[in-house]
Amino acid sequence: MTFTYDGTYHGLLSVIFESYRLKVDVQRIIPEFAWQESLFEKPIFVTTRKDWANRVLKGVRKKTSSRSISMLHRCYLSEKENIEMLIFDFIKKAMASTQNIEGNFLDSTVLKLQQINKMIGREVHRMHAFVRFQLTKDDIHFSTIEPDFDVLTLIVDHFEKRYPAQNWLIYDLKRHYGMFFNQKKTEAITFSEKDHQQLRVISSSILEESETSYQEGWKAYFKSTNIPARRNMKLHLQHVPKRYWKYLVEKV
Repeated sequence: MTFTYDGTYHGLLSVIFESYRLKVDVQRIIPEFAWQESLFEKPIFVTTRKDWANRVLKGVRKKTSSRSISMLHRCYLSEKENIEMLIFDFIKKAMASTQNIEGNFLDSTVLKLQQINKMIGREVHRMHAFVRFQLTKDDIHFSTIEPDFDVLTLIVDHFEKRYPAQNWLIYDLKRHYGMFFNQKKTEAITFSEKDHQQLRVISSSILEESETSYQEGWKAYFKSTNIPARRNMKLHLQHVPKRYWKYLVEKV
């Protein structure tokens, strides 16, 4: 049986609940937008129901721990191919086991999910380090990112605590949404396609005048403190991979 869903995490959990309710063998779970029509396959679309999703999470928590709940959500954000079936397989094994399976690295499903979870953790850490804000004339500290995984919601808490007295916006260009903090709460936002394209290259006309001066000053400082004779590019790339250079003023 193939199931499709709306592409949300709660939607996936709703599919898992429905598969148990119908008592069917699940061969594939894919987002509805990713499914391609086939003469040999007619999927069942499952509507997202938060009560179903919460019942699945409650059952998993009883069999494992809150760490597993966090891991499954983080792994879902990896957007890895077939991640839905990995999560489903973990839940199926957890529910059938009399012991907590989250530390059983001999199980291939557990091992793969734990490995993905570590990858997510590294990406979150790098976003904490490499996000760079630019101050606009509207007094909004603005930053664009294109992380390998959909970690934007995972880094919000860090920036809320670090910049509680600033209005800031972090926008994921790859996934076309952002998180805006107004010093009180954080909300998800999206831009039109036209505005989205303009975000890739921020015009100096919308930046605060002092921002441009600050960036030039930082570039000059970085250049003056750099010692070519002591440059170790291999070590540098280990700490600052090249794909993150686009976020750094001194690398542009």
